Amino acid sequence: MKQLFVSLLMTAIAGGMATTTQAQEADNLYQLKTGDMTMTVNISKGGKILSLKHKDNEVISQSRFPESFGSTFWTSPQKEWNWPPVPEYDKMAYDVVEQSDSKLDIKSQVSERLKYRIGKTFTTDDKAGAFVITYTIKNEADETRKVAPWEITRVPNNDGLIFFDAPLDGITPAGLMNFTAQDGAVWFKTDEAPQNRKINADGTGWLAYANNGLLLIKQFEDLKAGAPAPDEAEIQVYLNRGKTYIELESQGAYTTLAPGEQLSWTVRWYLVPVSGEAQPSANLVKVVKAQLR
Repeated sequence: MKQLFVSLLMTAIAGGMATTTQAQEADNLYQLKTGDMTMTVNISKGGKILSLKHKDNEVISQSRFPESFGSTFWTSPQKEWNWPPVPEYDKMAYDVVEQSDSKLDIKSQVSERLKYRIGKTFTTDDKAGAFVITYTIKNEADETRKVAPWEITRVPNNDGLIFFDAPLDGITPAGLMNFTAQDGAVWFKTDEAPQNRKINADGTGWLAYANNGLLLIKQFEDLKAGAPAPDEAEIQVYLNRGKTYIELESQGAYTTLAPGEQLSWTVRWYLVPVSGEAQPSANLVKVVKAQLR
């Protein structure tokens, strides 16, 4: 299929790093770049983050099966919509509100079922070497509602390492995944099983994944006890059966919204090259904490 590329290349120098935004009109792909990192967003497919690379090294799942690739955003609790994901948020096209050299601001259609509109604003923090994503949920209904934000990032299940700061005995269901505790974090070396598995945890505002020479760090609000939506959690990890993909999930506070009100929730993404095999270590925790703001 013939590809039509429209160059929107603009460069700004901040903190010694270059920031670039490009759009590929044929597929509605938008790219933001900071340093050696490139993030690609597809506004025609639910505003998903399709790719996050350090140079040519990819960290996001590139599976072609439905619900198994990219990074998406849902409303919580899930029991309000069950399955499949709400199409206006997860699959339908988003509209571009604003686009510049270091910013992409998009919004969804209003869900016919839930009456929310989702907004996503992607920016770069060149000094910190981070992508900053601010999500909004606007209540377009004529009644007061309660809702929480929920980011779902899919990564490959190929000998990666997941870790975060949380009490080991607070990970539920207990024993479902073989987490261990050391060096101020809990660790899970990815494995293969014939069933789908998901755990919940009360963390301290960050979630990390090391694989193939890269360390992905996601930083978000550290929730107090009782702040997540019912039957949900600040940190969730889902492993699909077999050795297919993993979901790194984080949620914000369960918030009351009057008609016309909206909540705002920000997640900071870092992608750092690391050497050696992905194994639990004090050094990995040190790298994470050096990035956090």
